[in-house]
Amino acid sequence: MHSVKKGNQCHFGMKCHTGVDAGSGFVHTVKATAANVHDVTMTPQLLSGEEKMVYCDSGYLGAEKREDAVLRNKDGKKIQYKINRRPSQSKNNSARSKGQIKRRKREKSSVRAKVEHVFAVVKGRFQYRKTRYRGLLKQTAKLNLVFALANLILADSPCLAV
Repeated sequence: MHSVKKGNQCHFGMKCHTGVDAGSGFVHTVKATAANVHDVTMTPQLLSGEEKMVYCDSGYLGAEKREDAVLRNKDGKKIQYKINRRPSQSKNNSARSKGQIKRRKREKSSVRAKVEHVFAVVKGRFQYRKTRYRGLLKQTAKLNLVFALANLILADSPCLAV
């Protein structure tokens, strides 16, 4: 694990990066990195290859422009990256433009909420909020187990029953 400075505060620890299927809401990829690794560098490792669209928050801006970016899925079709802007990027726009940006951001965020639902299960049911400093390898193993159990809980929930 590693320390990182955010503003004037120092944090020591790790980050958990997940790839979630937009249709089912199940986690298909879990990667754990040190706290100083930027989110955008993990994007190619989180994709399964079957995506048509990739929804991300503003931490992943520029993911499609990187040299290691995945631009086509396994079928050869182009992947669309739908990444939310930072608030400062729409500061100088007109009121009408800001409204359009806000609507688009809301559409993207409604899909991204499926990822947040998985984290709610992990943090709420399994009380996985803080980690002990026992190493990245052990934390990765624990995260894989916790997210696999979260997938089972989500699969068993009545809201997904047809």
